[in-house]
Amino acid sequence: MEFLLSLGGISVVILFLVAAFLLSRYKRCPSNKILVIYGNVGKGKSAKCVHGGGSFVLPIIQDWQFLNLNPIPIEIDLRNALSKQNIRINTPSTFTVAISTREEIMLNAAERLLSLDEAEIRNQALDIIIGQLRLVIATLTIEEINQDREQFLSLINKHVASELNKIGLELINVNIKDITDESGYIEAIGKKAAAEAINIARIQVAEQERSGAIGETKAVREREVQVALEVAATDEGRKEAEAQRRIRVAELEAKAAIAETKAVQEKEVSIAAEEAKGQKGKKEADSTRRIEVAKLEADAVNGENLAKANVVDSNATLAEKSAEAKRRSDIANAVANKEILEAEKATELARLEKDEIVKKEIQKRKQEIEAEAEAERVRRIAKGEADATLLKYQAEAEGLKKLLEAKAKGYQDILASCEGDTSAAATLLLIEKLEMLVEKQTEAIANLKIDKITVWENGASGANGGATSNFVRNLINTLPPMHELAQQVGIELPRFLGNIQGRQSEGLGQEEDTAE
Repeated sequence: MEFLLSLGGISVVILFLVAAFLLSRYKRCPSNKILVIYGNVGKGKSAKCVHGGGSFVLPIIQDWQFLNLNPIPIEIDLRNALSKQNIRINTPSTFTVAISTREEIMLNAAERLLSLDEAEIRNQALDIIIGQLRLVIATLTIEEINQDREQFLSLINKHVASELNKIGLELINVNIKDITDESGYIEAIGKKAAAEAINIARIQVAEQERSGAIGETKAVREREVQVALEVAATDEGRKEAEAQRRIRVAELEAKAAIAETKAVQEKEVSIAAEEAKGQKGKKEADSTRRIEVAKLEADAVNGENLAKANVVDSNATLAEKSAEAKRRSDIANAVANKEILEAEKATELARLEKDEIVKKEIQKRKQEIEAEAEAERVRRIAKGEADATLLKYQAEAEGLKKLLEAKAKGYQDILASCEGDTSAAATLLLIEKLEMLVEKQTEAIANLKIDKITVWENGASGANGGATSNFVRNLINTLPPMHELAQQVGIELPRFLGNIQGRQSEGLGQEEDTAE
């Protein structure tokens, strides 16, 4: 029994130790690290990378190690990097890298950076970054690097990140601190840009000041117009209110007069009616008394007649008072109508005055706008005419230039065809103009008007002939022959045009004494 208990205790201890050993082989991975399990991790795999969570590491055939994910800053003082323009620049910068958590890049880090400390990783990344940074700078000009920093950083990320991924690193951030060059080219670009910005700012300030002055002038002008319109509207309103007040007062006075007249009329009518009733009762009582006393029909008739006379008299009095009341009412109406007409007259005068002022102001503004439009139209017409004249002269100059160039080319061709003989070239040019020259000479002689030629000759004849024949011969000799004209300009005509023969005319006989 004791043996079984001891055997059971040993088994429990062994199981506990095995469980403890197996639990110790389960490795948990912190969030800032990568668990790399290497050894026999599968066919065709060199390592197994785990980020977050945990994994069981088999004893004997597997082992493990951590890769740190902390960022690694790398200071790079790149100097004399050659740009696309062959200008060397200095670009001090800071690159921040870290081991990537992407699966394919983590495997590269496990294969190439495992067991390396931070300094060794930094040195490997430094060589890659410097080489790729020089390559990027060599593809850009100074202007592209200095002005478009976003493109510069994009190219750096593209080239540097792809190379760092090969060793398992990832580019987190790039900070270009400054870009300088020893030749002062960047400084010159900055001064040029500053000067251009200052000039643009001055131009914009001048334009804004001009716009402000124009706007202020327009605002002042519009304010004056609006003030004038408001003043006119105020006067109009005041005059309309005054007219309304007068009309209202007249209406109230008329109503009061009418009411007073009606009250007096009603009072008088009431009094007359009461008096008539009193008289009628009195007369009736008297008539009754008489009738009763006298008991005579005549007295009754007399009483009735007297009562009728009293009624007529009362009616006459009432008519007189009614006529007086109507007269007073008519007078009150006439006075009220007069006041109304005067108020309407004042209102109409105010309205006419307002309309005239507004019309004159509108006409004045219209004339100003028309004058400005006419000035602008004249200016544009003058500018258009000037441009048209300039274009016309430019076209004429261009045409004359082309004509002279064509003539010069033709003269060169003629001279070339004559093999450089200037005399032969001049002869060819003169031959083309001979017809025109002869035509001009013929026109000169043909336009001579000779009405009459009178010759006095004594009939003598000799070796030189008579006077008439000499005159005709001399007249013919005044025409410059074609050969002499050519000789005058130093040109010898070809033989097929003939030779000059003797000038003595043969066979000329005696002419008539008078030739017309």
